[in-house]
Amino acid sequence: MHFTQYKGRNKKPISLEIPIHPRLQLTIDNSPCGDLTFLMTEFNRGFTSNGFGNWFRKRCDEAELPQCSAHGLRKAASSRMADRGATEHQIMSMTGHQTSKEVIRYTKAARQEVIAKSAVNLLADREDAEETENKSVQKNGVV
Repeated sequence: MHFTQYKGRNKKPISLEIPIHPRLQLTIDNSPCGDLTFLMTEFNRGFTSNGFGNWFRKRCDEAELPQCSAHGLRKAASSRMADRGATEHQIMSMTGHQTSKEVIRYTKAARQEVIAKSAVNLLADREDAEETENKSVQKNGVV
């Protein structure tokens, strides 16, 4: 999928080329779409940015998810990628951010958890190796 981000398109356009996830492709293939528009209104037209935000807000409210919003999808995707170990540059390539400042803000908690888990694993691996070595030494009668 190749597109120019709507925000800043007149001052500093940002073009992205992002592969379509297979599940999204399946949804697109099985959904009514416009010629160049994926999301259509009930009047068979593309959404305006405000129109889409309002429509999405209503769907979230109907689903009893008041904490969710269209804008929150970008943050949620960033956090999800960070949870799975994505680097800042990988996340930026998907979100279109030009600096890591916003990505860091979005993913700080997720990255901290991932990094802490990997640090614990490093400790555990070393401790396990030392414990195995100590048992081996004791078993062979060497102290």
